[in-house]
Amino acid sequence: MRRGFLSLIGVLAVAAIMIGVNTLAAGRLAGWRLDLTAQHLYTLSPGTRSVVGSLKEPVTLRLYYSPSLGARLPEYGAYADRVGEMLREYAELSHGKIHLRFLDPEPYSRTEDQAIAYGLQGVPLDQSGDQVYFGLAGTNLLDDERAIAFFQPDREAFLEYDITRLIYELSNPARPVVGVMSSLPLQGNPQLMMQSGNAGGIGGPGAPDVAMLQLQQADTLKTIPTTAQVIPPDVKVLIVAQAQNLSQATLYAIDQFVMRGGRLLALVDPLSEVEAGTPTPGGAPPADTSSNLAPLFKAWGIGFDNNGVVGDLKGAWLVRPSASPTAQPVPYLPWFTIRDGINRDDPATADLGSVSVASAGSLVRLPNAAIRFTPLLQSSDESGVVPLADVQGTPNPGRILAGFKPSGGPRVIAARVRGELHSAFSGPPPLAPGQKRPAGFPPYIARTVKTANLVVIADSDILADRFWVRTQDFFGQRQAVPFHDNGAFIANLVGSLAGGDALLGLRGRGTLARPFVRIENMRRQADARFHRTEEALQTHLTEVQKQLVALRTGRTEGGAAADPVITPEQRQAITALRRDIVSTRDKLRRVQRDLRRDISHLETTIRLLDIAAVPALLALLAIGIGLARRRRRARARG
Repeated sequence: MRRGFLSLIGVLAVAAIMIGVNTLAAGRLAGWRLDLTAQHLYTLSPGTRSVVGSLKEPVTLRLYYSPSLGARLPEYGAYADRVGEMLREYAELSHGKIHLRFLDPEPYSRTEDQAIAYGLQGVPLDQSGDQVYFGLAGTNLLDDERAIAFFQPDREAFLEYDITRLIYELSNPARPVVGVMSSLPLQGNPQLMMQSGNAGGIGGPGAPDVAMLQLQQADTLKTIPTTAQVIPPDVKVLIVAQAQNLSQATLYAIDQFVMRGGRLLALVDPLSEVEAGTPTPGGAPPADTSSNLAPLFKAWGIGFDNNGVVGDLKGAWLVRPSASPTAQPVPYLPWFTIRDGINRDDPATADLGSVSVASAGSLVRLPNAAIRFTPLLQSSDESGVVPLADVQGTPNPGRILAGFKPSGGPRVIAARVRGELHSAFSGPPPLAPGQKRPAGFPPYIARTVKTANLVVIADSDILADRFWVRTQDFFGQRQAVPFHDNGAFIANLVGSLAGGDALLGLRGRGTLARPFVRIENMRRQADARFHRTEEALQTHLTEVQKQLVALRTGRTEGGAAADPVITPEQRQAITALRRDIVSTRDKLRRVQRDLRRDISHLETTIRLLDIAAVPALLALLAIGIGLARRRRRARARG
């Protein structure tokens, strides 16, 4: 009786302790989190912490998610859990500046109307027509709106980047100023447009490049003359595209812009196809269509090869070598499309499908340069260098192809450069006769005040409409229809540069789904064994069937008619061939059955471990505890 009473008191005491521990943990440890995932999927990066920590006004984030999507497709349900947990991390980090709302946009509800109004994308799951949603809408106190239309699992590696960029744009609603310095009329020729009756249109004489029109949707573009001595302080990103014959004063202005922390997108070119196709007032093509920033690149540790252009057998455009309609298309190696050479780990290029370049040069990191040089676009391993003389004037595609030899492996066409840079100048250069310093000329800076971020592209024709977009008439309106992602590439680069260090520091993270590497390796090895065996057996089977048909039809190997009467020896041969066919087919079936045998055994072993291992461990633990107690009792009695 007394022992039972003591046991009851012990149970009550344990329960009281557990309740007290839970109460203490809920009150004191509620904000504590521990990320035990292998790739720290839920740990926010320093860049995100900087963006969220600098919020001055509240931001409201609304996650619209249809539970039926996760019920029908479990991978979306798991991804939605990760998105929700990450948003809670943002809210916890913001100390009340980020307000979260989780909403279920049921069909024909006001919540669904709100999701549509924010620009979220609905996706039908079945024939009923009901839409499901999985997107994020953000607003600030000024009623500015930003949205992620639909969380695609393919972009899971950039989940933090996308959310952080949305918050950054809401906390910095002013449109960034992007300066454009070029010897080409990238932003159009208004006078020529008025003369041609194409005012405000897309394409046609004098029209702006479509890439510039896309930038105008999110940024404020400002023309910077090629004679500028100072880059205006309100310019956040400077685009220098095919800027030719720049003076030392203008090169100094670009250099100091970068030293002061400005972001640079430089497009240089060994041969500008756009400029080469634009005749001079005298009617002749320009003598020099190259551009370079050699003094700056050399000081910053960037090498640019402009002595030739990159040619690529893989992805080369097909062109007609002459105007004759009977001429067969020939690959023109200096014009090629990049697909496999796109960097999938950079947010600006991860979603691109293809980018085309024309007569591009190549970039390298100079020896001993203290920079991080990250390729964004690369040619294939079937690329090489085409002499500049072969592509100038009127090139011969067939002759270039005949004399081309791939060498040197992939070449970098575009790269992101980060690091501490030193100025290419020891001070302001002397002015040309008649020049004067502008008012408020900034003092000289010898090195970057913070980590420099710039992108260099060894091709300016990447902007030209003819290489990535076609215009068509749609009920009297000209529309641009892209067939490559050049415009998106430039817009993504400018957006990432305008976002500052916080966004540029974010890179692709891991994904929630982790493949079974050992099983995938086994599957590949099994596939290779199967295909080799299958090919040999299939070849043998084809030969045997040919022999059988020849014997049945009474034809010789050369096709001539033979004696139609089948001899006993031929009949025996036919029977043997039939047996051979049956045996070969049986071997093929056996190979197909053995293909997954090792994989099935491993999967079965894993299932057994999942099902039996944990209960077995718990049983062994219970047995061990029981034996230990029994020994203690035996010792106490003894």
